[in-house]
Amino acid sequence: MSRAARGYLLVAGSFLIMGLIGVLVEWATAPESALLVLRFATAGLVLGVVFARRRPLAGAADRSVWPRLLLMAAIDAFTLLLFFVAIRGTSVAIGMFLQFLAPVWVALIAPRIFRARTEAIVFPALAIALAGLAVILTPSLLGEGIRLSPWGVTAGLLAGVGYAAFQLVVKDLTKRVSAVTIVFTEAWLDALILLPLALWQTVGAGYQLTTRDLVSGIILGVVCTALAYLMWTYGMGMIKVQHSSILGYLEPVSAPIYALLLLGQGISLWTIIGGALIVVAGLLVVLLGEHEEEGAESLEPAP
Repeated sequence: MSRAARGYLLVAGSFLIMGLIGVLVEWATAPESALLVLRFATAGLVLGVVFARRRPLAGAADRSVWPRLLLMAAIDAFTLLLFFVAIRGTSVAIGMFLQFLAPVWVALIAPRIFRARTEAIVFPALAIALAGLAVILTPSLLGEGIRLSPWGVTAGLLAGVGYAAFQLVVKDLTKRVSAVTIVFTEAWLDALILLPLALWQTVGAGYQLTTRDLVSGIILGVVCTALAYLMWTYGMGMIKVQHSSILGYLEPVSAPIYALLLLGQGISLWTIIGGALIVVAGLLVVLLGEHEEEGAESLEPAP
């Protein structure tokens, strides 16, 4: 199997796994910040144990690396918070759509950062993927109504820009340190950044974590973060960031499947049609897109 094929499989697989996140968050009752801290701390512990002999912090202290790791974690943490603000100021559907404009910003910005042009096939694939997402979200928009507060829309747009910036920083880091170092550092830094808010929303508000919260947080940490983030980061180093960002639309495609299996929620015709469009968009960049040069692979974890 070629390096590019492995990269596409890892990235696509990671987003299919991450579709489980929404179901687990809905299943739990804890504030989102508390679940995020539990999720990232669990991921950090798991990665630290599994890769203890491979030095999960190898290379992190390098002068060209640690500022980028700090930037990555800060962008990631605040993008998550902006997404929550967008949802509360608009709706879940609109907040998701605004955040998933990220591939548009990636396609426009990436050539200026990596000196590699965004090939023509990316733009029709991106348009098809966005159309597919819009179709999936149509029932939610019709049910929730259009609610557009200036703060909510602004937060959603900034969340999309932040998500794009996060992907670009991670892509740059894959050339400098291993995927294990990136995800291990991200998990612990995100947990620390979000901890004050989590304490305020739980201890400060008198909320006590339930068994369901703990189970949800642990699954989020082990499966949706330690495993999925590692797959995504490693695969990201093998393919163009523009392609990876479009494959990210597979996450809202898999989410309804998990909702059906775990929560008993039905899958609508809208979801099937939108999902088909997103799959077509992914196939376009995989089959017709340009692959990175063989030398541009992410680093292996140090033995």
